Parts: sequence; C-alpha cells; structure tokens
Amino acid sequence: MAKTFKYIIVGGGVAAGYAAREFVKQGVNPGELAIISKEAVAPYERPALSKAYLFPESPARLPGFHVCVGSGGERLLPEWYTEKGIELILSTEIVKADLAAKSLISAAGETFSYQTLVIATGSTVIRLTDFGVEGADAKNIFYLREVDDADKLYEAIKAKKNGKAVVVGGGYIGLELSAVLKLNNIDVTMVYPEPWCMPRLFTADIAAFYEGYYANKGVNIIKGTVAVGFTSNSDGEVNEVKLKDGRVLEADIVVVGVGGRPQTALFKGQVEEDKGGIKTDSFFKTNLSDVYAVGDVATFPLKLYGELRRVEHVDHSRKSAEQAVKAIKAAEDGKTVEEYDYLPYFYSRAFDLSWQFYGDNVGDTVLFGDNEPASPKPKFGTYWIKDGKVVGVFLENGTPEENSAIAKVARVQPPVADVDQLAKEGLSFASKI
Repeated sequence: MAKTFKYIIVGGGVAAGYAAREFVKQGVNPGELAIISKEAVAPYERPALSKAYLFPESPARLPGFHVCVGSGGERLLPEWYTEKGIELILSTEIVKADLAAKSLISAAGETFSYQTLVIATGSTVIRLTDFGVEGADAKNIFYLREVDDADKLYEAIKAKKNGKAVVVGGGYIGLELSAVLKLNNIDVTMVYPEPWCMPRLFTADIAAFYEGYYANKGVNIIKGTVAVGFTSNSDGEVNEVKLKDGRVLEADIVVVGVGGRPQTALFKGQVEEDKGGIKTDSFFKTNLSDVYAVGDVATFPLKLYGELRRVEHVDHSRKSAEQAVKAIKAAEDGKTVEEYDYLPYFYSRAFDLSWQFYGDNVGDTVLFGDNEPASPKPKFGTYWIKDGKVVGVFLENGTPEENSAIAKVARVQPPVADVDQLAKEGLSFASKI
C-alpha cells in the first residue's frame, strides 16, 4: 500500500531541514509533507562534523546542532516535525525513483507517492575502494559525511591516543580534519597530489600561508604524490600507507578527503542533467514541472555570472532549499518569486584561523595584508580582478563588518584602475564600496 503525500523531500541533510522550515513558514497542512532520509537522525548542520564534533574538550553532539542553528535560526528537534505534522521517515533508503509514475520505492520495498518532489540527496564521498586502491578496505580508514562516520572517527581518536594519522587529500576535509586531529594530540601527516592545498580556490600565495601555519603547528605536509596502497596488522587495522613516490608512512588512523560526487543515480535518464548535476531553472525546478532539485545536486543559472553552475556548499544548500519551496508555494497560488541571485560564498575555520571568500576566483590576483604564518595575529586577503573589475575577494581573520564589506565588493564588482594602488589600500578599498 503506497503512502501518499502532497510533497516529498528525498534526502535528509541540511537542504531538507531548511526546506521543511520554509514549507511551515509558507503554510503546509499536517500530513502533506514527508522527508525520507537514509540517516537515522533528523536534519542537522553537517559542517559541525569536521569541526566541533571532534574537539577533545566539550565536543558538539546532537541534538545541539540540528538545523537551523548554523545560520542563527531555530533548532528543529525531531519533535518539531511531529508538532508541524511533517512525517520524518528515517533510516529509509530510496532505491528506485519512477518520476513518470510519481513514486519512490525504499530498500525495504515500501512505496511512496507524491504530487511534488524535492530532490535533496546531496553528495556522497569518493572512496579509495572505488578505484581499487590496494588495502583500502582496512579498518580505521575513515571518510566523513554523516554523523555515523564522525562517531567512528571520534572513537578511533580516543582509542589511538597520541597515535599517528595520515590525512589523504588537501581540500576542505583534509585541512579541517588535520587541524582537529592535531588538537587531539595526534601526529598528523597530510598527503595530496597538487602543488598546494585547496587548489580549486586558493592561489599559491594563500596556500603558502596555511601550509606554513600548519607546519608551525606540527602538521607534516607531503605534496605531489598520492596514496597507492595500505597495509594492515593481524587485526585488520591499517598500519602503513604506501605513497606513489615510494615512501611508506606509519598510520594508526587514515582519514580520506578526496572529494564528493552528487547523488543523482536514482534519477538518471528521467531528468535533464548538466555539469554533473540535475539541471534546474532559477526556481530549482527541473525539466519536469513537479520535480525540484536543490543543494549539491542542482546545476542552476548563476545570474551574477550568466552561466550554469553546480555549487557544493552549505550556504547554497540552505538558500536553494528555501528558494525552491517559495517557488513551489507561489506557483500553487499563481504567483511568482524573484529569480535566485546567488553570490558564491565559502568559509572555513581551523585552529585559530577563520577565512571567508565571496564571488568568483578568476582573473589576476592582488595579495594584501600580513600573510606571515608566524605572525601573532595574521590578517590578509586577496582580490581577483577580471576585465578591470574585482570579481572575488578572500579574507583571513576578518571581523563581521569586514566580511560584509568583501561580500559587497564581490557583488558590486567595482572597477580597478591601478592594481598597485589596490595592493596598498588592501582592505580599506573594500570598506569604501
């Protein structure tokens, strides 16, 4: 017997929680909305997993970081969904989607029918076992995506006190987890193939600061090579990491952060795709009028740059979910909403550092400020200039006012006549806009 709902959100991450809140704000009747999630817990703020969840002292735990606390909103406990008449269907994996028949089938064989579907399936981690890396199925090789993953990693950190960790990957997860492992008094070595960390965003100058800072904190960094195999002890636990350059590293714990891929397989051939995601309009509607896609899986028109983009970031997950729900409810009333006009935004926090980036990292760059890793209070940034205009800004250690100022610069795209003058002015240029 199919369970029928007016609206179904498939996926139970950040986007699902923010969509649920927006449905309630817009007006939804009890029994109309269901969230189907393969996780066992109500939607939560995923960024906590690579930061406060793993702190040695007073780590964050649920229910402390359920959505929507990450953006300063109300914390939606499981009871909230019940009170609002929203069915939270947890520990339920959808294995088949038939969009023509408007039905979803779970691994347990249950059928769910909808009138409007919101795809919020997010990303899954890329695993070394996907590439057949030798020994990559050993115990104590961890990936981080869900609260279960974080629990297992936390237990290993406690069990391997003062042990050695190898972090594979030099992106977000690599940098944030290397920092938090170090805080737990673990000996950390980072390994990544690129010439510098966070290469998709950082310039060589920006990266040099973070690599220097991490080195001063005792993190070992090995660049330009990859892990090609793992050996394990008689208990099946990893004990060595073999690198392509021939080096062998001892390891009690391995953490892999080599990227993610959007979870779109359920919908292949049923919706239009582009740039690795599900293609949508500015209201996150797909080419099917009753199917919307939000967050990591959506390839949408980025109005500011006049092109289609897919953005993997919590800020966009929240905002795209809200936009889709506003559009769904407006369409029912024969109304329209404003087009999504997103300003790309990325941030990270690790050790005592905290950076923010707004805009587009294309064109020439101008570095300003104090980017000396040994400085007691380093503060520096970078402007990206394309066609004589500032299109992107990065800032380490900005105040809330300064971060707002750089966001405004990225949005307004002011012209720059003299690059040397801009380097001299530094942050004061942003505060004048």
